[in-house]
Amino acid sequence: MRKLEAAVAMLVLCVCTVSMAQDSAKGEIFGGYQYTRINPGGGVTGDNFNGWNAAVTGYIKPNLGLTGDIGGAYKNVSGVSLKSHTFLFGPTLAVNSGRARPFVHGLFGIMHASAGFGGSTASDNAFAAALGGGVDVSFSPTVSVRLGQFDYLMSRFGSATQNNFRFSAGVVLRVGKG
Repeated sequence: MRKLEAAVAMLVLCVCTVSMAQDSAKGEIFGGYQYTRINPGGGVTGDNFNGWNAAVTGYIKPNLGLTGDIGGAYKNVSGVSLKSHTFLFGPTLAVNSGRARPFVHGLFGIMHASAGFGGSTASDNAFAAALGGGVDVSFSPTVSVRLGQFDYLMSRFGSATQNNFRFSAGVVLRVGKG
C-alpha cells in the first residue's frame, strides 16, 4: 500500500509543478497542522485525530488554480494505532482582497485508513472529497499564514458514507511569477 500512496503523492506533486512552470502561472506551497473529526457512521460516535496537511497549488489563471492536497491524521486508542491519509486533487478559486486571500476548493481522490494492533494491520481505501475553503493573510509577497481552512471531508468505505470535518492551519509560500 505504501507504493500506491507514494505514487499518488508523486502524481499530484508533478501535475502541480507542471502547472506552476507555465510563464503566467503563480503557485503556492502550504504546510501545517491538521485536526480531523472522523465520524464512522452507523451510530458510532466520532473521534478526534491530529496530524499534518500539505498542498501545492498551481494557478492557471490569476484566481483559478489546480490543487494537490495530501494529509495524515493519527490517533492511538487502547493500544490500537489508527491512521488516515488523504490524497486529493481539484480546482481552487481565490480572491485577492488586500492582505487577505480567501479561497474555496473542491478536492477529490482517495482516503486510506488503517488500524494496527500488535503485529497485525487492517487497511482499506475509499473515495474521498474535501469541499471547503479558508483564508490566507500575507506578511510579505512570498509568505502568508493560513489562518484557517475548513473542509467537509467525505469518505465512502464500503456502503457507508462518513461525514467528517477537517481544519488546517499553517504557512503558505508563494512561488513563481505573479
